[in-house]
Amino acid sequence: MAAIMQRPRRNRGFAVVGFALTLFGLGLPFAALQLSAHYGPLDLSATRSMSTIVVDRQGQLLRAFTTADGRWRLPVEVRDVDPRYLALLESFEDRRFSQHHGVDWLAAARAGGQFLRHGRVISGASTLTMQVARLLEPRENRTPSAKLRQVFRALQLEQRFTKQQILDFYLTLAPMGGNLEGVRAASLSYFGKEPKHLTLAEAALLVALPQSPETRRPDRSPQAARRARDHVLERAVRHGVLSRADARAAEEEPIPIDRKPFPFLAAHAAEAAQRATPQMPVLALTLDRRLQMALEGLAKDGAEKLGAKLSVAIVAIDNASGDIRAHVGGADYFARERAGSIDMTQALRSPGSALKPFIYAMAFENGIAHPETLLEDHRARFGLYAPENFDLTFQGQVTARQALQLSLNVPAIELLNEVGPSRFLARLRNAGADVPVGGDAAPGLAVGLGGLGIRLMDLARLYAGLARGGLVPDLMERSDLARGPSRDLRITEPVAAWYVFDVLRGAPPPVNAVGGRIAYKTGTSYGYRDAFAIGYDKRTTIAIWVGRADNGAVPGLIGRQVAAPILFDAFARLGGEREPLAQPAHVLVATTANLPPPLRRLRRESVKTAQGLSVGLLKIAYPPDGARVDLGLSQVSTAQSTQAPQASLALKAQGGSPPFRWLVNGLPIGPADARRQASWSPDGIGFARVSVIDAQGTTASVTVRLE
Repeated sequence: MAAIMQRPRRNRGFAVVGFALTLFGLGLPFAALQLSAHYGPLDLSATRSMSTIVVDRQGQLLRAFTTADGRWRLPVEVRDVDPRYLALLESFEDRRFSQHHGVDWLAAARAGGQFLRHGRVISGASTLTMQVARLLEPRENRTPSAKLRQVFRALQLEQRFTKQQILDFYLTLAPMGGNLEGVRAASLSYFGKEPKHLTLAEAALLVALPQSPETRRPDRSPQAARRARDHVLERAVRHGVLSRADARAAEEEPIPIDRKPFPFLAAHAAEAAQRATPQMPVLALTLDRRLQMALEGLAKDGAEKLGAKLSVAIVAIDNASGDIRAHVGGADYFARERAGSIDMTQALRSPGSALKPFIYAMAFENGIAHPETLLEDHRARFGLYAPENFDLTFQGQVTARQALQLSLNVPAIELLNEVGPSRFLARLRNAGADVPVGGDAAPGLAVGLGGLGIRLMDLARLYAGLARGGLVPDLMERSDLARGPSRDLRITEPVAAWYVFDVLRGAPPPVNAVGGRIAYKTGTSYGYRDAFAIGYDKRTTIAIWVGRADNGAVPGLIGRQVAAPILFDAFARLGGEREPLAQPAHVLVATTANLPPPLRRLRRESVKTAQGLSVGLLKIAYPPDGARVDLGLSQVSTAQSTQAPQASLALKAQGGSPPFRWLVNGLPIGPADARRQASWSPDGIGFARVSVIDAQGTTASVTVRLE
């Protein structure tokens, strides 16, 4: 009977417990809904506010930019971090991270019991998920309501994201001292390496830093940093993550006492990419980090050896794809005296003789000449234009091969006279090169010797066209953007391109360099302002510019002497073997005597006719050739007043057909004008070459010294 009486009571007890659990179960969703309405959705803006990073073709870091608030917060994922760091992190911060759902209730119960027994906090119960919640919504106060909010956010995070994604958030946002956030930024700044390659001691230090990032900064408090690091190692030993021997070995490792600079490669290319797509967090370039680093070092060393204010720019192109493998805009980005922040690969400069190979290519292509065709190198006039060789001597009768290898001026101008300067300029432009001459006036023969402006990037691209059998590539510097349709631009035909390669491969190399491995050509602008050297084999084209960013003259700045050695050194740093161009069909390999009669010698009658057509009365009336013109430039340059008058040189032409285009040192000084007078404001004392071109393409030039 008693048993019968107890059964209803027991049943009533189960019913009460069941009713309570039912109410609790119904209340949890209601409470969750209330909390969601109170706290609102998760704020994930911090996970999207990252440092923009620039990577090379293989994903290696070239450069990073700070966030808008000046922090280094580089994107990083679990796969980018040394596994030992992750093991130490979970051992130290959250041993049951893979088991709980945002809150470790066992750890919370243990921490609460310890607090009740000791009256103070003995251990914490914050999980990695809760720490991520705090990083997403940082709060100064640690009130119960703030803790409740953190717990609720942790539960939200676990419901919405995987464990790996939550770890990714922590690795990216954890404070590491100063303006460093995340394990990648800290690893690069404190150790100079990616977190994939941490030592055990380095991993332990990065685990310890977020608990008190300012008091444990190794660059400010190395002893505190050491104690915190060793504490992480000791706990890992207690938890069986490390052996005692490994921990002791790690404790012997020194603490870094300063911050290292972040990678700063391809600064000019990185800035151009960021300007073009400012919203993209990761900018992927076609550059090769190893080659970029090697050529930046080469440019800096080369400029320092050459002297103050000089800079060096380098472009390396993969001929097959048109991808830019290296882009060095200046010798030293931070060198103010060298204007290193200016990207000299994009500056318009006078190329000197660097365009001669394209004159010869057009002559070969049109059947005007062959590499073994005889040309005359002697004093000659083309109207009033009388070109001279660089060394002021003449070689007499030479083959086209010898003339191009020795970079003789008169034979090149003879061929350009045959080809036509307008056609030559049109060919360059149709191949995609930006070569401004100015106005609508017909170009004169001076364009063949550098009487125009061209960018190093365009010059390199044209030479890459020669390496591709005359088909100019579309250059690509962004691997994260879609490649547009090929434009199939051509600078010459395959046979002519091979002739030029075969000739330039035999050009005499600079001192202490081995010839015959690459085809190359140098150029020196008038007034010793720019020195160029461009070389190529089948796979790679490299272009070098040396000069002053302010266009100042540098006595002795000669392409063969200063730019060519850098070019050959660049190919040496490229590594690998040089590969020649394959000989196409229909190449005529012959000596001068075995050539067809029309190709044995340049048709002099045609040259005379062209000369006769170009003869005119155009000449420069002022200043006279060889004059020393005192403009008071020394007084102007030393004047302290910012209101000092700007000296100008009056220019006067006589004869010719308007409109007239004036050039100084190969660069136009203004639009074409029907008047025969102009003025030019020089930037300092020194020699200047003044040229004028009329509507018929007739050119007249004088050289003056400005004082």
